[in-house]
Amino acid sequence: MTEVIMPKMGDGMEEGTLLEWLKKDGDKVKTGDVIGTIQTDKATLELEAPGSGVLTGFLIEVGATVPVGKPIAALLKDGEKLPADWAAGNGKAKAASTAVPAEAPKVQEMVAAPEPVLAGGGPPDRLKASPIAKKIAEELGVNLSSVNGSGPGGRIVEKDVQAAAKSKPAAVAAATIIPAVGDKSVALSKLKQITAKRTLESKTQVPHYYVTVEVDIERIAALRELFEEEGSGKVSINDFVVKACAMSLVDMPEVNATYEGTTVRQFGAVHMGVAAAVGDGLTVPVLKNVHAMSLRQISGAVKDLVTRARENRLTLDELSGSTFSISNMGMLNVDNFIAIINQPNAAILAVSSARKKVVATEDDEIEIRQRMNISCSFDHRVVDGARGAVFINKVKDYLENPTRLLG
Repeated sequence: MTEVIMPKMGDGMEEGTLLEWLKKDGDKVKTGDVIGTIQTDKATLELEAPGSGVLTGFLIEVGATVPVGKPIAALLKDGEKLPADWAAGNGKAKAASTAVPAEAPKVQEMVAAPEPVLAGGGPPDRLKASPIAKKIAEELGVNLSSVNGSGPGGRIVEKDVQAAAKSKPAAVAAATIIPAVGDKSVALSKLKQITAKRTLESKTQVPHYYVTVEVDIERIAALRELFEEEGSGKVSINDFVVKACAMSLVDMPEVNATYEGTTVRQFGAVHMGVAAAVGDGLTVPVLKNVHAMSLRQISGAVKDLVTRARENRLTLDELSGSTFSISNMGMLNVDNFIAIINQPNAAILAVSSARKKVVATEDDEIEIRQRMNISCSFDHRVVDGARGAVFINKVKDYLENPTRLLG
């Protein structure tokens, strides 16, 4: 008998959700056949059969979330039978976040989901809660960061969540919206559900602060026009922003970092997460080693990543490992916005629309120039206010002197 288990994809994955079984109980399958789909915190994946035989012994239903390594079904060869206690979930594999057994099923990328949060998983001091506790907390609207765990090592278990739900102020129930004629309930896609979960975690666990500056982009506009006249191709404002951020992060490695409880890890390479809108939500493809790329290389790589993200053709590696992120809404006619940090990054840059503005020069003359706001959200545990201000002004300086980005 071969066990089908919930696979482990990367050190940060602790559990997975079954989206659907693509094969029925009793179907014959071969090694590599796609038998179902699962949702991790980074992507929706195809679950492949780890061997050949008759698929049977389903232990979980669609929508169930279980720890990695836990048996979820079985493959039987001729003459084999399920163990007597199989229905009780007593498979040979044990749910754990350690290495996956050799027969662990392979997975293939299907649909991009938020990255979020990156190679190596989140910081080690993050909340510890059982899968059932997380599920019940989501259903009851309980913020796990406010719950004291009674399990081993302070782990939050089901009864802790139930107790917290009962102690919620009565005013919460009174604020419930009463359905009216014309109302309708719209189901969130898995991608949007994960985005909601991750952004809530970031806002409740990370002490954000924000710094905004206005950038003069007249010189960038002139360079872009020159490139087009020369026939050397288009380079977007976002490409300049990515390059400026990469160079600033090399200059200030304390921003290219992540919080690890008692230490801060500063990364030796810059891996840039670039937020991209896709059909059913938002995902964050990652441009690896952007610090070593030219402006032209960045332009081509970003276009390729975003295109493949919208076609659901990104690999899991291209959705994880960012050390800094950029969210650009310049094409959406916005004057200013701030972004939620993409954990475990220490910062994210938000780029607004370029505007023609009347500005006063140093000689007190009036000119019309193109300007745009950029705002950076920082994790105060990693970057204090003064250093955050220095960083965003360094990005501004690179953007206002874009020939420095052409090397």
